Amino acid sequence: MINLTSIFGTDFVGVFLLLMILLAKGWSLPARMRESKILLVLIVATIFYCAGDAYLSFIDGMPGSSLRVINHIGNTYLFLYNLIVGIGIIFLVVIHIDKSVPKLQVAFFAVLGTVEVALLSVNFIYPVVFHIDAQNCYHRDSFYVIFLIGGALMILYGYTYYFVSKIKNPALRYFPVWQFLTPIVLAMLIQAAIYGVSLQPVGYAIAFTGLVICLQNECIYIDKLTGVYNRYELDNFLKVFPRFRREKVAVIMIDLNGFKSINDTYSHAEGDAALVAFANILTQVTRSEGTVIRFAGDEFIVVIRRFRDPDIEAYKKKILDAVEEYNSTSGKPYKLSAAVGGDIFACTGEQDDIVAKIDHLMYKDKEEYYKDHPKRA
Repeated sequence: MINLTSIFGTDFVGVFLLLMILLAKGWSLPARMRESKILLVLIVATIFYCAGDAYLSFIDGMPGSSLRVINHIGNTYLFLYNLIVGIGIIFLVVIHIDKSVPKLQVAFFAVLGTVEVALLSVNFIYPVVFHIDAQNCYHRDSFYVIFLIGGALMILYGYTYYFVSKIKNPALRYFPVWQFLTPIVLAMLIQAAIYGVSLQPVGYAIAFTGLVICLQNECIYIDKLTGVYNRYELDNFLKVFPRFRREKVAVIMIDLNGFKSINDTYSHAEGDAALVAFANILTQVTRSEGTVIRFAGDEFIVVIRRFRDPDIEAYKKKILDAVEEYNSTSGKPYKLSAAVGGDIFACTGEQDDIVAKIDHLMYKDKEEYYKDHPKRA
């Protein structure tokens, strides 16, 4: 038996929460436009999901051929929503952590999406996922469980990806994935177990509310131009560094060579574009292995915990190779160049002057560069 009062109440709460996020532009994240766009699409789709769930619950059991068609098409959309938004959430998590989506993951979700879309297409001809009976009432069918399993796999993947990444990059504490995935899990389990209760729409709404709060809180620690972490994160790292017992941490400082000439010759706007490009290069190199921090101006610091290499030379080469790859494809009238200096620090409980040491090593590398180039910092 469907409890319309309960469904209308929970769906109204969902729509209200999401409209507040839209009106307050909580989905807009400085320096992270791709994530902002994904989040906006997911929130708008969820508003339609909540409204659609309420309307379909209202017309369930009402006579009429047109309402029967609406009931079938509407419930198909609700199933598609769970697929598309579920994949969207996982993509948002992965992009936020690693800035790109692995090809294997894309392939997995493509297969899952194809299977579920195929089942929903067949369902129009022969009911396998759900059916609308002679009284225009919605009923689940045997292949409904496929969608439950698919949703569970996506949630499990999101949890696993986050916790594995968090071990390598503690800065992800500002992005607690479990906090906004848990409402979806609870709503999905309760709705699957108790027919007539509709909690998934409000579960998604609560999840997106939590997600927006987490992302906006993280923005306090984010450099607004480049999208990497700011000095607050470096200060926090230096404060907690002595607690990393029996760990080796690589701390690397990177500075753009000749950055002033980019500003002077091509404008400060182009200089800002160069900083953004350089931050993206460092982010792609480190991915979830470490934390990229904008230290000051065109100086960046990369922190990598549990560093296993004997020195930083291989990592330095990765950075310089990535810069050269960017130069070969950017089409810019200038070339980026970087001075790199860093070391590996043992976490023995005593804090050395880490920043002063890596700054000294970086400037030694810069001096070598300027032996063959005009000195314009």
